[in-house]
Amino acid sequence: MDSNKPSQEFVYGKHAAVDYLKNNEGSRVNKIFLQNGVSADFEKEIRGLAKKSRVVVQEVPKNKIEKLVGHQANHQGIVLTIASFEYADLDETLAQLENKNPMILMLDSIEDPHNLGSILRTADATGVDAIIIPKHRATGLTSVVAKSSTGAINHVPVIRETNLVNTVNKMKKAGFWFFGTDMKGQDYRKWNAKGKTVLVIGNEGKGISRLLKEQMDQMLTIPMVGHVQSLNAGVAAGVLMYQAFSSREI
Repeated sequence: MDSNKPSQEFVYGKHAAVDYLKNNEGSRVNKIFLQNGVSADFEKEIRGLAKKSRVVVQEVPKNKIEKLVGHQANHQGIVLTIASFEYADLDETLAQLENKNPMILMLDSIEDPHNLGSILRTADATGVDAIIIPKHRATGLTSVVAKSSTGAINHVPVIRETNLVNTVNKMKKAGFWFFGTDMKGQDYRKWNAKGKTVLVIGNEGKGISRLLKEQMDQMLTIPMVGHVQSLNAGVAAGVLMYQAFSSREI
């Protein structure tokens, strides 16, 4: 395999595909596969966006779509083939946010792409300025993430760093405060997230790694009264992002 050949990803589903075409203007879209028999209005919309972006549309049968993205994918009759998703640069992003008090999310080894997609969606809704993920032992930006995010992948910068502990130390020098999640911590409802804030969400099963946890300025907990004493990473992140949004809006 040619290591210099750019890899290819897919964006599928009506909302994700339309949002991607509108926000990327076709600059990274290689081709549009449209299933035979989609509604006339939807076909007209896609062909209009394709013409504006100068992207080829190919009408294909359903089995061709399923061959591209799999039988289980909810493709809704459209697939975009695109160049691999791009990541933002940490230094450039921090420079762009220098004159504001940003809210940033750091994800420590989230493995489920559906979780990352839903987190991106909530991050966009709550005004999160950027998300930081590790390069290794975690999901990156994929077609499943793009589909789950329903377009949010185009609006929230995602930064990929080799060493999260080093990233924390670097950002602390720039005035950021770090808040982690743990069973033992302050009730999240009392959390004031104003200022340069980074919320750290841990791995679905293991939580935040020990070395990273040692760098936290404060730990937060979500009280639970039921028999299950843990939440899905995407749900926990959503609860905390809305608390941050609420406290920053006051």
